[in-house]
Amino acid sequence: MDYHLRPLGKHCAGTGEPLQPGSQVISVLVQQGEDLERRDYSEAGWQGPPAGTVGQWRCRVPDAEVDKRQPLDPEALLSYLEQLLEDANPAQANMAYVVALFLLQRRRLRLEGCRVDGKTQYLELVGSHGEGPYEVRDLQLPDEELKQLQSSLTHYLQTEWKAA
Repeated sequence: MDYHLRPLGKHCAGTGEPLQPGSQVISVLVQQGEDLERRDYSEAGWQGPPAGTVGQWRCRVPDAEVDKRQPLDPEALLSYLEQLLEDANPAQANMAYVVALFLLQRRRLRLEGCRVDGKTQYLELVGSHGEGPYEVRDLQLPDEELKQLQSSLTHYLQTEWKAA
């Protein structure tokens, strides 16, 4: 039999007050018909195990997590795209494509058209503030590869490129 219990709650089941980061909490499992329900109590709200308690334990409320990820700045991404296109490094074509798609999604770039050169298709893009024009090879990458490149881009922009 699998049990799926919710994580530590945000409020005391006894008082309704918020559980404070770093404070001690008494957690209990209470049988409710066929289901087990988790209840979390602050020390002030603890009046002993409620009826139907199957188990109890003490834990500490974790410190509030600060989301360390910074949102991607479209202006910084546009500068990065310009840098990638200026370098014209074929190894960076995938990254330029992903940055261009992101900027299109954020409406920082507009698609003006497409150009075909032999078997290669290019996206013709213009910045929403008149920048460009930019020409990015349309790679039509599979979703999985796009996700990997987006992850690499995020890491790169939040570490090396930001520091530069």
